[in-house]
Amino acid sequence: MLRVSSHHRVYGSLRDYLTGEELTDTDDERNRQQLARMMVEEKGYAKEDLEPRRFIETLFSAQFVRSTIELTVSLEGKRFMIIRYGPGSLVTRERSAIAAARVLENEYQIPLAVVTNGRDAELLATATGQVLATGMEAIPDYRQARELLPTLVFRERMEGKKRERELRILNAFDVEICCRR
Repeated sequence: MLRVSSHHRVYGSLRDYLTGEELTDTDDERNRQQLARMMVEEKGYAKEDLEPRRFIETLFSAQFVRSTIELTVSLEGKRFMIIRYGPGSLVTRERSAIAAARVLENEYQIPLAVVTNGRDAELLATATGQVLATGMEAIPDYRQARELLPTLVFRERMEGKKRERELRILNAFDVEICCRR
């Protein structure tokens, strides 16, 4: 079972919708599970198209951060979209989602990123940071994604200072200061 920061209300444990893994049952985890369920039952993706809980680890200025990507979405063996969940404002989460999509893969940049709080969402173009659409309906369903896939540009992997800058952004945005003692 995953460890959870002390400021979360823990209800026990639950089974992950996609993997069956036992997870700590919190309000945030319930929202993540609902998001995975929506992607399969409403948006039409196969469970195999969705990878939960991928992460990027960073260490800058003695600050270790593990940034979690709630869902990575693939079609035809290509990861084309990430979904990051967080309660509250979406605008404050845009930049870290873009950074994650730019550095998560070793071979290429993932072209689309979604930020959601479980009630609202924004679809972002990774290359430009532009908000392409808003609302939960902005998350492409399976049919829309199949049509969109040939038009997406999978930019080459970031290297050197550019990659480091994106990793620093993730580190700064995803640090959990509220849980320190």
